[in-house]
Amino acid sequence: MNSGSHFGCCNVTSKFATLALFYQHNINHTTRLGIWRIEEPEAFFLEKVPIKKEVTHPYKRLQHLAGRYLLPTLFDDFPLEEIMVADTRKPYLPGEKYHFSVSHSGNFAAAIASRDKRVGLDIELVSPRIEKIAHKFLSLEEKAFLQQWRLFDLLQQELTTVMWSSKEALFKWYGDGQVDFRQHMQLNGPLNYASNEWMTLPFLFKKEEAVPVTLHARIFEPLVLAYVIT
Repeated sequence: MNSGSHFGCCNVTSKFATLALFYQHNINHTTRLGIWRIEEPEAFFLEKVPIKKEVTHPYKRLQHLAGRYLLPTLFDDFPLEEIMVADTRKPYLPGEKYHFSVSHSGNFAAAIASRDKRVGLDIELVSPRIEKIAHKFLSLEEKAFLQQWRLFDLLQQELTTVMWSSKEALFKWYGDGQVDFRQHMQLNGPLNYASNEWMTLPFLFKKEEAVPVTLHARIFEPLVLAYVIT
């Protein structure tokens, strides 16, 4: 795989959708992420993805399979059959050959994997609904920060979704549950846009002690992706 990021198909030979690999980003030589547009039937994924737990809802099962399918697309030696699920519901590999995180929203699935870094990742479809639940995850300071975009409805929805997705990614990165999204995870400075359309968000994670963590996020119409790597 080439370094950097790109749209389009990579190492995919499906007869169904040649553009199923919606986005790929090689963060560094040990860490990669990707987004999959789900266009294939369940049987396509079942050829390569073992299911160790019962997922009864058909579409949730399809999302689950697509997310797992992405992992060996990123690293062809990723051992899917070794994935275990902790009591906190966090999936992991015994021996931590790879650290990884999987997310899905609508007809998209995303995954990140790293040989040597702890990671967390989340994707979310942008929707007006996000403002109705914002009080559940935004601190007063974060609400004030987002107020400056009140005149730009879509931009505010996107940035509010970025905040939600960033905190979900942090939650997965932490992995032990029992986290208050308003109190334990708070934006700690301005977000910065880079020329490659990625933004960085400085956070403080304050579950046991205050730990500074940098989140990375990008807006793709119609969804948002955020990840953390430490």
